[in-house]
Amino acid sequence: MRIAYLDCFSGISGDMFLGALLDAGVAAQVFEKTVAALNVGARLEISRVNRSGISATKIDVLVHGEKELPREVYWEQKEHKHEHGHKHDHGHSRAGAPAQSRAGMSAPHEHGRGLREIKEIISRAAISEGAKKTSLAIFQALGEAEAKIHNTDIEKIHFHEVGAVDAMVDIVCAAVGAEALQVDEWICSPLNVGGGTVKCAHGTFPVPAPATVELLRGAPVYSSGLNFELVTPTGAAIVQTITKRFAPFPEMKIEITGYGAGTRDFEGQANVLRLTIGEPPVAVKASDETITVLEANLDDLNPQVFGYVTDRLLEEGALDVFGMPVQMKKNRPGMLLTVLCRAEDASKLTHLIFAETTTLGVRRRDERRQILQRKWLTVATRWGDVRLKLASMNGTVTNCAPEYEDCRRIALEHRVPLKSVMQEAVQMYLGSTRNQK
Repeated sequence: MRIAYLDCFSGISGDMFLGALLDAGVAAQVFEKTVAALNVGARLEISRVNRSGISATKIDVLVHGEKELPREVYWEQKEHKHEHGHKHDHGHSRAGAPAQSRAGMSAPHEHGRGLREIKEIISRAAISEGAKKTSLAIFQALGEAEAKIHNTDIEKIHFHEVGAVDAMVDIVCAAVGAEALQVDEWICSPLNVGGGTVKCAHGTFPVPAPATVELLRGAPVYSSGLNFELVTPTGAAIVQTITKRFAPFPEMKIEITGYGAGTRDFEGQANVLRLTIGEPPVAVKASDETITVLEANLDDLNPQVFGYVTDRLLEEGALDVFGMPVQMKKNRPGMLLTVLCRAEDASKLTHLIFAETTTLGVRRRDERRQILQRKWLTVATRWGDVRLKLASMNGTVTNCAPEYEDCRRIALEHRVPLKSVMQEAVQMYLGSTRNQK
């Protein structure tokens, strides 16, 4: 299992995330091919910079050969033109483009795009289906935040800021790059949102901007006192889409660290996003742990919704979710929904249960559970590599299970039965253990 941790002590923006991905090992050619596949008149400018003594990768998106201005500089120039009676241009800066993460000589010249047009551009691009799905999910999150703020339908939202070419490149490259690193779980630190005010199309707002606040709902945030916008809507949408949970630095064996740079060089604080990738400990020292159990009785919920809720709970970090048929009062048949989770995720998952089901109450308790030591091993089948989860007790392997998603992907790609892939993966493992003896 490979995990990645985002240290957002100086916030996060789209270009900072791309810089960190590149610094952590994603090939520049991957991003260049992605930008070319979008066919929107953009290219990348990659450089090595220093931020408070930290060497980091800086990425700028050039649209028709021009960089995007910092947001507050762009709107100040636009107001200056208006005051002197000049004709208005139709450029728009990206919503949340932080003062510290963008610098250039001219404003962008792209008209706003609706979500439908953005979906069409991404759908036509020669990138993987997984990257397309992630890209669209990020834009969907941005659109929903804007629509809620402006009290309108999402299809009427034109991404006059977040939908510019610059943001499109940031988001799609973020999805492609994250996939290229082959990370199993993304974890994020609390986010430093900055402070002060920021100018955008609808006026001056306190930091964080309205869209950022909406996107960071449920995330742990703070301000270190810097009067700059450190978390952009694009950065917030990326975090909320790809990360599974927010937590302190996790226990891991570090493999590689990458730094993505913002434009400004703050005094006394490195303006970088740090990405750390590694493997969790092979063996769990403790044989038991405390988990939180959430339960709710459901007797009037559409069964189709139950399946959807199960998937959503797992996506949001639940350790396990299951249902049991029960007989309720007045002899009504119902389901007992049970969720196992970490204590820090309990409140978030309880809110999701209330929002997505018909229950009026959720029971909560902490329990101790004994767990076997677990580790991951990769075996090579005739169709490709498959990860296996090995469970052991007192140093002896008691169970091995092939990773379902690996086997499913191979079965679909090679048009072979899923059970054949799973059986061969287990046989390859058993064969390797016999050879070791």
